[in-house]
Amino acid sequence: MRSVELNPMDSDTLHGEEKLHDTEKSNMEKSGEETQKLQRTLKSRHLSMISIGGTIGTGLFLACGSSIANAGPGGSLVSYFAIGIMVFLLMTSLGEMATYMPVSGSFNTYGSRFVDSAFGFALGWNYWFNWAITVAVELVAGGIIVEYWLPNVPKIVWSIILLIIIVGLNCISVKGYGEAEYWFALIKIITVVIFIIIGIVVAAGGLGHHTYGFENWTIPEAPFVNGALGVFKVFLVAGFSFQGTEMVGVAAGESSNPEKHVPKAIKQVFWRILLFYICAIFIIGLLIPWNDPRLLDAGDGTSNSVSISPFTLVFQKAGLGPAPDIMNAIILITVLSAGNSGMYASTRTLWVLANEGKAPKFLRKVNSRGIPIYCLAATTLVACVAFASNFLKGGVVYEWLLNISGVCGFLAWFGIALSHYRFRKAFLIQGHDMKELPYSAMFYPFGPLLALFLCTVVIIGQGYVGFASHPIDWSSIISNYLAVFLFLILFLGYKIVKKTKLVRLEDCDFSME
Repeated sequence: MRSVELNPMDSDTLHGEEKLHDTEKSNMEKSGEETQKLQRTLKSRHLSMISIGGTIGTGLFLACGSSIANAGPGGSLVSYFAIGIMVFLLMTSLGEMATYMPVSGSFNTYGSRFVDSAFGFALGWNYWFNWAITVAVELVAGGIIVEYWLPNVPKIVWSIILLIIIVGLNCISVKGYGEAEYWFALIKIITVVIFIIIGIVVAAGGLGHHTYGFENWTIPEAPFVNGALGVFKVFLVAGFSFQGTEMVGVAAGESSNPEKHVPKAIKQVFWRILLFYICAIFIIGLLIPWNDPRLLDAGDGTSNSVSISPFTLVFQKAGLGPAPDIMNAIILITVLSAGNSGMYASTRTLWVLANEGKAPKFLRKVNSRGIPIYCLAATTLVACVAFASNFLKGGVVYEWLLNISGVCGFLAWFGIALSHYRFRKAFLIQGHDMKELPYSAMFYPFGPLLALFLCTVVIIGQGYVGFASHPIDWSSIISNYLAVFLFLILFLGYKIVKKTKLVRLEDCDFSME
């Protein structure tokens, strides 16, 4: 257990943030019995696959087609590469904190320790809500996907079955969750690798009598479609696609050896993004012209999306007839993986909030298998309510929740970058040596500052479509910025009620208590 010697303080000056922090530590001490029951059973292979599993999803299998249609092959590569760099910087920031202070559901804890307790409160509830809603999103998507095979069975039946599987995997143990994610991610990796190999063979003329070659980069408006606006639009989509890579930080508190396993998973993120997204988009751009209408339709979320996934189009060009069925199965696994991860992340985040006194006390309960069982039940309930909203008023409420959830992910990234910037400054100000860090982030302070800037640009710019519409689409604008308003309400409300203050760098707490 690490601890640091803080500067002595006169008792008369111990107020506001300091009193609140003592209360939080007291709450965690009182719940120490429950805290010790979390099982550190995740291995290196689990953390690596959790990280990569969060990266590979429907954003790659479906949305990258519409990205190429909107920005062209060149514009898409620029957007995804830029976001990939940002994610890499964020993961190194998270890795530095998570290896030194491996706590489950880490984001809100870091926000409270190194920024402001109110910031940690808002960050924690924001992240919990983000993934609880994501579970509902995957339930809807799962029903649509299975409908591709069995159109006569109501989608809700398959959504319920999918929910039972997700809850079951999270009820077994943390190792059960990690094992499931390992195999889900492995299947997705194999699919992308096979796609890249087949794509290269097709582009070389070995399969499918391909005739496009680099001509798709020279047809009218290519390689940059819609100029800078197209690049920015895909910039937003790419950010949503990469959400989930930070999951390794949530799982660090249940790693058997976080100092060794977390850095190993972090270091591989950039290369995975480079291989899976950049290579896949490059190959799609080579083989499918940007103005093919099927690319734009591939991300519309309908049941027909599977048959016109860019991956399916390339496989069909190679002469693989069963491609739609194969990709449908892969995308179903992707949905199950995302729902499984979402349930895990939201459950652990809510549990940490409860142990810090920022959520009801009964949520601290952990069963004999190390599962925060009441947090799991609460998250499942919220996911079900959100899922049910899909059937209300044409799904308008559900679409609003979906937009809110997407922005919540960027707010979490913003919190990681800000927390790390102050973490390192406080670490050095308190007299620590860099050699004490099991893993140090590269490019500090440039890394977290750049990530802060890019996250801010995305958060502010994600409502530009509503402003650009004629007339202005106020419904879209409100739904896109509602998450920001909710975050500010949580932050300011807690700050006013608890009278918290910005934590002084000299007072930041690095202990594991």
